[in-house]
Amino acid sequence: MENIINFVIISHIDHGKSTLADRFLELTKTISREKMHSCYLDSMDLEKEKGITIKMHPCRLYYPLQTTHYMLNLIDTPGHIDFSYEISRALAAVEGAILLVDATKGIQAQTLANLELAKKQGLVIIPAVNKIDLLQARVEETKEEVANLLNIPKNEIFEISAKCGTNVEKLLQAVIEKVPCPKGEVHKPLRALIFDSKYDPFKGVIAYLRVVDGEIRTGEKIYLMATETESEIKEVGYFSPPLKSCSSLKAGEIGYIKTGIKEPAKVKVGDTITKLKIKNEKLKINKTEPLPGYKEPQSVLFLSLYPKNSDEFENLKESLNKLKLNDPTLNFEIESKMDLGRGFRCGFLGSLHAEITARRLKQEFGLDLILTSPQVIFKILTKKGEEIFASSPALWPGPSQIQEIQEPWIELEVITPNSYFNSVFKILENFSASIEKTESFTSQKSILSAQTSLREIISGNFYDKLKSTSQGYASFSFRQIGFKKSDLVRLDILINGEPEEPFSKIVPWEKAFSEGKKIVCRLKELLPPQQFAVSLQAVLGGRVIARETIRARRKDVTAPLYGGDVTRKRKLLEIQKRGKKKLKARGKINIPPRVFLEMLKED
Repeated sequence: MENIINFVIISHIDHGKSTLADRFLELTKTISREKMHSCYLDSMDLEKEKGITIKMHPCRLYYPLQTTHYMLNLIDTPGHIDFSYEISRALAAVEGAILLVDATKGIQAQTLANLELAKKQGLVIIPAVNKIDLLQARVEETKEEVANLLNIPKNEIFEISAKCGTNVEKLLQAVIEKVPCPKGEVHKPLRALIFDSKYDPFKGVIAYLRVVDGEIRTGEKIYLMATETESEIKEVGYFSPPLKSCSSLKAGEIGYIKTGIKEPAKVKVGDTITKLKIKNEKLKINKTEPLPGYKEPQSVLFLSLYPKNSDEFENLKESLNKLKLNDPTLNFEIESKMDLGRGFRCGFLGSLHAEITARRLKQEFGLDLILTSPQVIFKILTKKGEEIFASSPALWPGPSQIQEIQEPWIELEVITPNSYFNSVFKILENFSASIEKTESFTSQKSILSAQTSLREIISGNFYDKLKSTSQGYASFSFRQIGFKKSDLVRLDILINGEPEEPFSKIVPWEKAFSEGKKIVCRLKELLPPQQFAVSLQAVLGGRVIARETIRARRKDVTAPLYGGDVTRKRKLLEIQKRGKKKLKARGKINIPPRVFLEMLKED
């Protein structure tokens, strides 16, 4: 175990983690130069398309230093705030972390958040300033920021260019020298922590694990402590980066096992794996303490997923179960709506997390989906003294039952260059944020702390507006601070007098009219005209606050007449009028799926 080093790379989004991982792969000859391509570990199509890391990617490297050959287990992590749980799981599997900071942008919000996570795990931090090759790099300023943050001398901070390879080998050697070897004992009963997993149609669930104590081999009987599941290992191996089988995994090592378990729900991230031993010709569970595992994250955004084709419901259910193996932050439960059929109400850690999940379901499982409007979870206190948590308008009680409505609030921390301070301040005011504190982070940067509702941040594209206003230099992170009283109402949409739940929204009372008007006007553009006039109404507490009408298709029934008394024309028009009146009373509006999709694009 003294030759094993486990470490991660952490940073804010787009600071060069995956590029640095590329150089490590080349330097250790894990991947030859001929096969190397940019961001090699980012294997998902969505990662290549968006240019960001979405999943953590483990890889085993071998590197000789002086007379010793070291086994290095590297985990490349995401940088976006929506995937912070992914980062926390990676940190629990290692002993050290490279903290990477972009020399052109300096320390940003997620740098601080990721550093706090690493400190909680007690990891050794090795700081490095990246992109020193760029003309706009502010190397000395950035090193000063990092030195003040970590309270260390500037000469302990590495200056590197992950793109050019400058000083990358020195950084890797520092990892070997400074990061401690893992603790644990090979001769103790097996204890292995599952930190990730995925589904294989032939081998069942593949569990990614860190072996804490003991040793594990192919063909051995194992026991998953949280789900009380027994199985026999089909294969043991490590990440090279592709899966590569080996004879065993020992204490301190990171690798995978093919469990043979075909039910995804039986393998949970954070579970402890131990062995079953034979005693008196019976299998017995090794008596050992389970590992701490992970704290479950709370979903902050909810929306519903429905298959366009109702026959695809079971495929969607199976796909979500398989996706949850690879993304344990995904939560879902069955729900049904009159217009959309059966689907799932899903919880996410943010809007990017929701978008990535929907895209993965389409690309990896071939599903065409309808998505409802995103909502946060509200706390409703009823007049009977009950607490109701509602994540959709469908769960909203009637106005006569409601005593008080509370919504989740967050504390925002925005780091911005001083030149954009006033612009960022105005954005926060536009999002109804109360500025709690402003302080100087460095001579060139400031930190703004503010409080606002989570609903405002999610529904108002705060991230995009902040980035465009600051030309990409400002960044933010947030944490939930509880629920606060709010004046919210349920806005219902009626089409031809019938409520259409998918278009219902929870909105602030003062914005109800503008939101209602916006929705009915957009529906008037999107819905096809019928043989009768269709009324579109926005209703608040039983009162219509906005209305539009789609005019009926009209046939000129008097066109065949070539003359005669005017009463003949009137008679035909009266017959047409009565027919349309009957049709309106009996007719039903079928809303095409594209209308739901277009309305969601507006949101």
